[in-house]
Formats: sequence, C-alpha cells, structure tokens
Amino acid sequence: MVTRATCLNETIVAMDLWHLALPVKSRRDHGIGTVANTVDVVIVRLVSESGVVGFGEASPWAVFTGTAESCFSALDRYLRPVVIGARIGDIPAIMKQADSHVVHATEAKAALETALLDLVGNATGMPVWSLLGGKCRDTIPLSVSLADPDFDRDVELCEKLRQQGISIVKVKTGTRGHAFDIMRLERLRTDFPEFDVRIDYNQGLDPTDALRQLIDMEAFKVTFIEQPVAARHFDVMADLRARLQTPLLADESVFSSTEMLRAVQQRICDCVSVKIMKSGGLSNGRNIAAIAEAAGMAAYGGDMFETGLAHLAGVHMIAASPNISLGCEFYQASFYLEEDVLTDPFPIQDGHVVVPDAPGLGMTVNPDCLQKYAVTASAGAKEFP
Repeated sequence: MVTRATCLNETIVAMDLWHLALPVKSRRDHGIGTVANTVDVVIVRLVSESGVVGFGEASPWAVFTGTAESCFSALDRYLRPVVIGARIGDIPAIMKQADSHVVHATEAKAALETALLDLVGNATGMPVWSLLGGKCRDTIPLSVSLADPDFDRDVELCEKLRQQGISIVKVKTGTRGHAFDIMRLERLRTDFPEFDVRIDYNQGLDPTDALRQLIDMEAFKVTFIEQPVAARHFDVMADLRARLQTPLLADESVFSSTEMLRAVQQRICDCVSVKIMKSGGLSNGRNIAAIAEAAGMAAYGGDMFETGLAHLAGVHMIAASPNISLGCEFYQASFYLEEDVLTDPFPIQDGHVVVPDAPGLGMTVNPDCLQKYAVTASAGAKEFP
C-alpha cells in the first residue's frame, strides 16, 4: 500500500528549467526603474521517481533582487546537485544545503522551495497551505498597483477594477515629480472615493526632501506609505516614521529575518511587505511575518513581476500566516501579463484572491506557454512530456 510516508521517501530524479520572456501590456514606472515590453522569469520543474511533478518560479528584477540569468545559473549549476537524489520530504534539509551552496540568489531559492512544496503536495494530495500548518483565511483582499505613465489609462483600469469589485489600489509615486503624484491622488479621491488607496515610492525620494512631500500626501488619508527612501537609509526611515501620522511600510529595507529584527529595533516602519522573492521562500517569508507580529506590526503580501505560478506560492504563504493581514498585490497575471503560464485563470472573485484547496499549489502550468516564451531551457526541458 502506498502511504504518505512512502511518498515522502521518494527521491527527486529530474529538475528542468525555463527562462521565459513574457510580453506585458504597458510600460510601468517605479521609483527605482521602468519595466516595458517583457518581464523575465525562470520556471523550475521537479520530478519524483514515480513521476509526480512540482513547479516553482523565480521572478527577479535586475534593479531590485537580481537577474533571470543569475537565477537560471544558480538553479542549473549550483542547486541541481543539492536537489537530484534528495528525498522529496526533506524540504528543510534541502533548503539549508541550498543556502550553503550559493549565497543570496533569493529568487532561485524561492522557486526551489515552491517546487518542493508543490511536489510534496501533489504526492500526498495536500494543498501547500496544509503543509505549512493550515490556513487562517479562504480569501485575500487584492490590491492593484497604478504605475502607467499615462494616467488616463490607469483611470480606465480603475473603472474596470470597480466593476470587478476590486477597491484597493497602490499608486507608484516618485517617478514624474510631486505635482504628478498630487494630481493622481486628487483624481482618485474624487472619482473613486470608495477606494482604499496606498502609495509606494520604491525608494524614489531624496532623503533631504522626503518629509515635505510625504506631509502633503497625508492629506489624502492613504492607508500606508511604502519605502519612500533607499533601503540603506534606516535612520531616515526611522525619522520619517516618527514624524508622520500615516503608517510607514518597509519593503526594500527588509529582505531577511535579520533585517526585520533590525527594522523592529530601529523603529523604521509600522508594517512590512513580505515577498518570497526577497526572503528566499515561503518559510522565510513566514518567519519575517512572525517577527513583525511579535513587534505589533502588520504585514502585506507583496510581489515582483510574477506569473500566476509565483502568485500561488504567495497565496499559500499568506493563507497560512495570520499576520499578513493587509491584503496582497497578486494582480500581474490577470492585469499586466499578455498571457499567464497557468492553464486556468488565476483565481480572483469579488475583489479577493481565492485560496485553492486542491493538492500542491492547486493549479497547473500550460506547457505550450513554456515552449512559446522560452529564451533558454535546460537540456531536459526542451521537450515537455
């Protein structure tokens, strides 16, 4: 009789990789850079000896976490020896070895842990949130970011969001001057008064001028102000937090549990954005959220330029993390990519992401999409069985 214990003793016999360049619908301006034309991701597939499959995704951004080329290399050259021959149930041991085999490479490690969890979930019939200890929510409020340099197009998007019951938006500020930011917030407050509005500078403000601009922003009663200055400016973040009435959310300043502890000790923020691409996986992301909870801070489910596959990893992490209570921004697959990698649409209903209950991540990858958009692939991935 095949039992769950038997499944967990199976070994991993194959790891396949695809570097994809996925077309996007428009240009987006952020405080630290612009994205246009395509976004790059790396998809990893693990296969057990009985043929069970698990998928994960690395979603880097060169100005934020790293490059797709470095992710591909980290997985293909340095992490492959850690994975092949390992037991599928030994996820903590595999991830510990991954840390010792290659430094940083957080997106690659996030992809690896996601694929391992998906593999174990598919082998045992359990959803990933169950492997993480159970879920505390069935749905997650969805936030959509506004970053189009043509604000009229973002207003059109807001009309569509309203029709779909989505009422949380995050304005990417600090890209085209203070007056442009003020104009957009005035318009949103006039035309969409029911919206929950957040703002995110992506490190875009000069520390010497940040306070003046942020005081102006407080008049619009935004829910939080995200990462106004460069990640390294912990002292400036602490000073801004002390002077502002609006909660300050840290993103680029907190990649790890160690940085979260420092953020708590130096009082640089009121809440934190948890992203598996920053932390190196779901487990590390949950650790960051737990530290924030111990300090009385709420957490938010952030993302990179992701497909629905990486979104699903974040969904399961948030479902199992009580303190990630400020919603999520898993909108890219539905509102930004020309085509997602999932076979079925990413699950959004009535303004919320629906947590899947099926085994593993709960959805399947479209093999045609992998072949269509592949820039390069590992030897075993050139033919998708």
